[in-house]
Amino acid sequence: MTSGNKMTSGNKRIEIIRNNLQAALNPVTLDITDDSHLHAGHAGAQGGAGHFTVNIVAEKFKDMNTVTRHRLIYDALAELMPDQIHALSIKASTPEEKQAL
Repeated sequence: MTSGNKMTSGNKRIEIIRNNLQAALNPVTLDITDDSHLHAGHAGAQGGAGHFTVNIVAEKFKDMNTVTRHRLIYDALAELMPDQIHALSIKASTPEEKQAL
């Protein structure tokens, strides 16, 4: 893991986000998109922190509500906030929920 104080590039941030979430949640699938370019000029993005979309499917989410799932994700990424990550859009589901879609 890395310190949230040092700014890194978008690709490096995605790699760090991926590593942290894999270590904490052992996801079945994990897709991360850097949406920072869509927020250019936004007050929160001016410091260089990024906007990301996380789509994650994990067994660990079974019997958890949305708030609890999001807390697990935010806990896993806490060291990156707010210096590296300004905003997250999260979709968190179990494999069973994903199959039902």
